[in-house]
Amino acid sequence: MSEANPVVVVTGGTAGVGRATVREFARNGYDVAILARGKDGLDATRREVEGLGQRALAIPTDVADWKAVEDAAERVERELGPIDVWVNNAFAGIFSRFMDVTPEEYERVTQVTYLGQVNGTRAALKRMLERKRGKVVLVGSALAYRGIPLQSAYCGAKHAIQGFIDSVRSELLHDAPEVKITMVQLPGVNTPQFDWIRAKLPGQPRPVGKVYQPEVAGRAIYFAAHTNRKEVEVGMPAVEAIWGNKVASSALDHYLAATGFKSQQRPERVKPDRKDNLFEPVAGDHGARGSFSDEAVDSSAELWISEHKKGLGLAVLGAAVAGAGFMLATRNGKAEGSKRSKTKARQRS
Repeated sequence: MSEANPVVVVTGGTAGVGRATVREFARNGYDVAILARGKDGLDATRREVEGLGQRALAIPTDVADWKAVEDAAERVERELGPIDVWVNNAFAGIFSRFMDVTPEEYERVTQVTYLGQVNGTRAALKRMLERKRGKVVLVGSALAYRGIPLQSAYCGAKHAIQGFIDSVRSELLHDAPEVKITMVQLPGVNTPQFDWIRAKLPGQPRPVGKVYQPEVAGRAIYFAAHTNRKEVEVGMPAVEAIWGNKVASSALDHYLAATGFKSQQRPERVKPDRKDNLFEPVAGDHGARGSFSDEAVDSSAELWISEHKKGLGLAVLGAAVAGAGFMLATRNGKAEGSKRSKTKARQRS
């Protein structure tokens, strides 16, 4: 890390998971560069970081534009200092049957959600490789392993990121093992995206299954930035989706065909004048949390286990040693008792 405050870049850092991630890093002493498109969110997030006592740099950036991302990285290092951590969080999506998505819409989701992470990784590694230090965090999803209906563009992009990290991580291990890259696989999160994501459905979009607060995701991303693990899985739904697809992929196809349409829609109808952020940002400061706080949980047992893996391992090892010692002492005690009994028996005879 830098001698001064460490520096983190968070793309899509003005709302949802990105906003929670910015707060988590700022609370832990990082100066933060926020890359996003909307001016209102950028200004509000910058003020929030400064209110936490850290330097902030808000840069209007469309991550689908490689030149814009490169220019932003150059500005970050010029004004804040060397980048220690780069978090690729920005994404776009659309809730729709595949055949109802236009080629332009599909391309836009892919450019932002997949190529945006490629562009961010390229800009980060260009600088980190020269210094032989740094960490890139890719924000993934359980949908990087298991696609679901109505989100083909998003699922395809997240699958692409999964293949991308396999390749780049292998190269880094060969060329520059001091530079790290990791991926965080998230479950459904209570973010504002469901109120502004493009939707061609009767009902308003909603996350699938158990919903987590964005602060859980923010803590997971911060943890991932400070571990050497390749992947961090958050929430049991993500674990179930990833491992369920490994053992019963075809069965999940049929299950999702029966349940995946209804489970991703609220009873409220999509309004004809609904604004979305696919091509342009939606005005306003949207914060981290969305419309599902009444059902969202603010903790993840899977994340807690990951964060305390070393301590838990030592505790298990200690318990095993103590158990083995107890068993040995018991066995020795029984053996000594048997020996004394045999001695007394010989003396009586």
